[in-house]
Formats: sequence, structure tokens, C-alpha cells
Amino acid sequence: MNTSFSASATSAGILSAFVGFASSFAIVLHGLSGVGATAEQATSGLMALAIAMGLCGIVFSLWKRIPISVAWSTPSAALLATSGLPEGGFAAAVGAFVFAGVLVVITGLWKPLRRIVGLIPVTLAQAMLAGVILPLCLVPFEAVAEIPALALPVVIAWFIAGQVNKLLAVPAALLAFLVVLYFHADTSALGSLEVVQAPVFVMPEFSWAALIGIGIPIYIVTMASQNIPGVSILRSFGYQPVPGPLFSWTGVGSVLSAPFGGHGISLAAITAAICANEDAHKDPAKRYWAAVVAGVVYIVFGVFSAGFVGVVELAPRILIGGVAGLALIGTLTVSVQGMLKEAEGREPAILTFLITASGLSFFGIGAAFWGLLVGMGLKFWMDWKQRGLQVEQATKKA
Repeated sequence: MNTSFSASATSAGILSAFVGFASSFAIVLHGLSGVGATAEQATSGLMALAIAMGLCGIVFSLWKRIPISVAWSTPSAALLATSGLPEGGFAAAVGAFVFAGVLVVITGLWKPLRRIVGLIPVTLAQAMLAGVILPLCLVPFEAVAEIPALALPVVIAWFIAGQVNKLLAVPAALLAFLVVLYFHADTSALGSLEVVQAPVFVMPEFSWAALIGIGIPIYIVTMASQNIPGVSILRSFGYQPVPGPLFSWTGVGSVLSAPFGGHGISLAAITAAICANEDAHKDPAKRYWAAVVAGVVYIVFGVFSAGFVGVVELAPRILIGGVAGLALIGTLTVSVQGMLKEAEGREPAILTFLITASGLSFFGIGAAFWGLLVGMGLKFWMDWKQRGLQVEQATKKA
């Protein structure tokens, strides 16, 4: 008998998949809808992502004998929710998904591109992410003002559960959301609800505006807030994965899922710790089974995505956005801390944050790109000026 199979590893894998799916599937649906996906296309995207990350998690973990968890890119989904409908509609967004996935593949294969990505200051990447997330994090409280009877119980459940265990906060909010729906929504349609849907193929279209305004920000956010932290978390538990191949294969999974509506998968960050810590198995060499179980559960969730979407569609849109916003508050906290970490880089970070959060758009290109561009320009100018002063001072001393 394979001793790596254990009750603790199995329960950790199930918990990891449940937390990963339940805490953010509403964000994925909200994001895909934001760039023009129909309900059927959003359902297909959710299904494609869950199956892709389940398969990758299983294959990676069995291949490397390391608990490698794979997730959809939640920050990228948040970015989509605030990007607006691109010219060309959802097909153009799908083209941007393909482009972002290809960039991830190249990053894993080609070290110079990894070095270029490394030139982007972490503070500015975090500032861009914070600017993307901020408008979504306001929605729960807007929902409380607009529909207090429905939204307030969800917010209260999120807050109370979060004081007990932060990992339980969003699942508790989701449970409260379902209870509220049961008592306040018209559930008569549930009897005819389809729990399984065939995937919907969308032929990608490529436009410069979507590639620059959606594809590049997705790529940067995925690398900076998912892939690189995912490797760091594994290393913090004593594992030493070679990141290049993992990046490339998640990129391949993203490219393959994109025509079916998936915006991208990546190495997991938060849920990776559930499978990699000692609660999964006392022997670190046998914890990979937890990630394998999580992958299987993700595939099951993916197959039945239509059922999740059908239930969510019974709720007012602002309440769905409220649940998504609650799931992102923790990420916003980390991002704000990260963007203000270096005192000398706070001005470019704040500028990046404000421009991104403003939602401005030029030439069909969204605010995330412009915020990062302006922030990097100011950061490099300030660094150049500082180096000039140091050289001048050194010359005077000489």
C-alpha cells in the first residue's frame, strides 16, 4: 500500500480545493462577465479553468513528488472585472488570454524574459494589483447600503468566521450567501437547473488594445502575485522546485483553456500552504498526495460548474460582486503593505495605485497598463536622479 495515501493528506487536499474554489469562483465569474462573456461562456471558462488546474496539479505533484498546487489567477480575474468590455468583445479578451499564456510559457523557457520581469519593482506590481482590487472591495459595503437584508448577513458571517480562522472567512460568507438566497430568492427554477454544461468554444481575436490592456497586465499580475509567490511558499516548507518548467506548463494549460473561456492558471499561493504543511502529512516527502487529491476535487467542481453558476445567478448582481469583494480584502491588505514597503518608492507606487484605481482608459487600453507605465517611468527617473546626486557628491569629496 502506498503510505503517502493518508486521511490527513486526503482531508488537506479536499480542504485546499474547497477553499480555493469557494473563495474565488464568484470573482472569476464576475471578471469574465466584465469582459463580455455570456452566462454560458463564463460557465465554460470556470469549467475549463478548474479542470486545467486540477490536471496540472495532479501531473505536477506526481511528476515532482512535491505538493504543487495550481489555481486560477484570482488577481487576474479581478483585473478583468474592472477592465471594461474590450473592442471586439469577449473574443478579443480570449485572444488576450492566449497571449498572456504564451508569455508565461516563454518566461519559463527563456531566462532573459524572466530577468525583464524581475526589473518590474515589486512595489509597483503590488500597487497595480491594489488599484485593480480596490473598486471590487468597495462593492460589499455598497451592497449593504443598497440591499441590507441580503448583504449584511453575508458581511457579518465573513467577519465573524475570519476572526476564528481567516481561511474560513470566505467559505462562511458563501454559506451565508446561499442561506440568504434560500429565504429571499425565487428558487423555483432550481428544479430544472442543469448542473453540467458542454464547453463553449470561442475563436480568439487579437487586437493591440486587448493584448496591451488585458494580456500584459494579466501576465504581470499572474507572475508577480501567483507564480513567484507560489514557488516561494513551496521553498518555505523545504521544497526546491525548478520554477521554469512549472511556469511553462501552467502557461500551456492557460493557452489550452483560453478558447473555452479560461483567463489563466498559475501556481497557487495561499492554498499551496494547506497541502505543503505538516497537517497534510508528517513526512514532507509524502505531502504531494494532498495536492493530487486537491486536483481531483477541482476536476469534479469543474465538471459541475454549471450548477454553481445556476445558483449564483439567482442573486442580485451587486450581491455576487459583494461576495467577490469580500474574497479580495485579504489580497488588498497584502498588496497595500507591499506597495508601501520601501519608503523611497512610495510616490511611484501611490501614483500607480491611483491611476489604476481610477479606471481611466486611452486608446482602448485600460488603467492597469497606464498606472504601471507611469509608475515605472517615475521610479526609474527618481532612481536615475538619485544616482546622479550620489555621483556628484562622490566627485566633490574626491
